[in-house]
Amino acid sequence: MVVDMLSEDEVDRLFQALADATRRDIVARVLIAEYSVSGLAEQYDMSFAAVQKHVAVLERASLVTKERRGREQIVRGQVDGVQKARRLLDEYEEIWRQRVDRITDILAADAQDED
Repeated sequence: MVVDMLSEDEVDRLFQALADATRRDIVARVLIAEYSVSGLAEQYDMSFAAVQKHVAVLERASLVTKERRGREQIVRGQVDGVQKARRLLDEYEEIWRQRVDRITDILAADAQDED
């Protein structure tokens, strides 16, 4: 299970990074094409430093990578990080579905006992 493979800190970083709308938008943009941090900053009504901080949060969560090219920092989407998030959510969904199935079985058994 992915849940067991990641530390609690890694899971927290992943979900905290994705909890912010700007960061989700940055991830979506850099999965489509790479951007410089300054190019990303042009897309948002916030300072360059604020965008840089968002990118740092995403980088710590392994959702993006940064590479220096000359004077620019190029940001790319990290598909592996996005896949980890998807697998985590899939596992949580499976846990929930198993719980619903157990409740359904309990209710069915109670209904048979009443007959």
